[in-house]
Amino acid sequence: MKEKMKICVTATAGDLNAQVDPRFGRSQYFVFVDSDTMAFEAMLNEAIAAPGGAGIQAAQTVLNRGGNVVISGNIGPNAFQVLSTAGVKIATGAYGTVQEAVEMYKTGRLSEAGISTVATHAGMGAGVGAGSGMGMGGGRGGGRGRGMGMGRGMGLGMQQPMPSQMQPQAPQAPIAPKTKEEEIEQLSSMASRLEKDLEEVKKRMEELKKR
Repeated sequence: MKEKMKICVTATAGDLNAQVDPRFGRSQYFVFVDSDTMAFEAMLNEAIAAPGGAGIQAAQTVLNRGGNVVISGNIGPNAFQVLSTAGVKIATGAYGTVQEAVEMYKTGRLSEAGISTVATHAGMGAGVGAGSGMGMGGGRGGGRGRGMGMGRGMGLGMQQPMPSQMQPQAPQAPIAPKTKEEEIEQLSSMASRLEKDLEEVKKRMEELKKR
């Protein structure tokens, strides 16, 4: 008895009305569809958050589930190698809903790919970026990040106190004391200076009133 064709479609959600996800290795969902009955089962793509090798992990998932056709927007060389070696047919350039993509494949409107359609790591998204900027407390942070299309980044920042009104070109504020005792001593000194200044102001006011 001939085995039914099990088509794996990369999708943005887990049903036949979901849009085709153009990525394979970092697709959000895999929807496995019976080509005869259109019965389906969906699963989250566990490889989506993998730091590397997502295409290979995703391809292995398809093989483990018995998929013998893959429909996606694009597919990278590593995943293509794994799938094609196992005899899985690969159709790229798909769009619309999962159901529409399956119908397109069944009627010959999706061409099977003979080679990978994107370079390695193409699904990583925005690539590497570095930047610096003013943040709370005047901290500067630079980060290198790579993510899933939207980009994920990690940065390390150093902070130092600034006046309440942040002015990038303002003079550097005094370095904050490291301990509570040092801070109390500094504040006491400031209070003493303010008291002396206030006394001078009062004396001057009295002199002016007497004239």
